[in-house]
Amino acid sequence: MVTITDKAKARIIELRREEGKSDEHNVRVSVQGGGCSGLMYQLTFDEKIQDSDEIFEDKSVKILVDKKSLLYLLGTTLDFSDGLNGKGFQFINPNASRTCGCGESFAV
Repeated sequence: MVTITDKAKARIIELRREEGKSDEHNVRVSVQGGGCSGLMYQLTFDEKIQDSDEIFEDKSVKILVDKKSLLYLLGTTLDFSDGLNGKGFQFINPNASRTCGCGESFAV
């Protein structure tokens, strides 16, 4: 399962509005090769659900994850920080054995 915090939900709603997206645009979380630790998180809006997607719903937000990325993301919580130490989405991933300083890439 992939979950989100209340802060992440609020920021997702705000971003949808800023980008002119409707509630039909779900949050797609995926993993791609790259970054300083080997794997990078991708976070986008997507209104199309693929047959191969796993769909999670948390706090009334649908989260789409493709099957390949799901192996890396099970148990992950998406959070948002707006503090002095950095602003942006953060992935709290129990599968990551190492993360980079910016928090955008990881290794398993």
